[in-house]
Amino acid sequence: MFANASLTGSKPEQYAQLLEQARGLVYGESDRIANAANLAALVYHALPDLNWVGFYLYDGKELVVGPFQGLPACVRIPLDKGVCGAAASQRVTQRIEDVDAFPGHIACDAASRSELVVPLLRGGELIGVFDIDSPVVGRFDAEDQAGLEAIAEVFVGALP
Repeated sequence: MFANASLTGSKPEQYAQLLEQARGLVYGESDRIANAANLAALVYHALPDLNWVGFYLYDGKELVVGPFQGLPACVRIPLDKGVCGAAASQRVTQRIEDVDAFPGHIACDAASRSELVVPLLRGGELIGVFDIDSPVVGRFDAEDQAGLEAIAEVFVGALP
């Protein structure tokens, strides 16, 4: 059974605690849907000022929505569109302070103002992206990026 624990301390300390919880959630489980669902719920409920947390999984052609927390989402995202597409095609995390200033931003939720998208890669192969949105401009900083990239690594590391 999972027991939610409040995060305490500095932001890096909070991410270390969140990472420990993430590892516990995926321990012994290799199903990507189950792990994506639990990790999306964990992050959504643990961190402040988020309005969408979830996974888009690569089907060999485009990104397809997977487990998430938040309002209904865009179902399919081409690799040449939006912040998620940029993270997937460039294979580098996208940390966007103001999504309205991002060329080609896809507004799945009009309330989203900033976004952080981590590409999910295994051996150079694209698995999908981990997408986190906030209704606050400039919500994500380098510490958030490092912490959320570590949680993405937990997801990838649990894959069979």
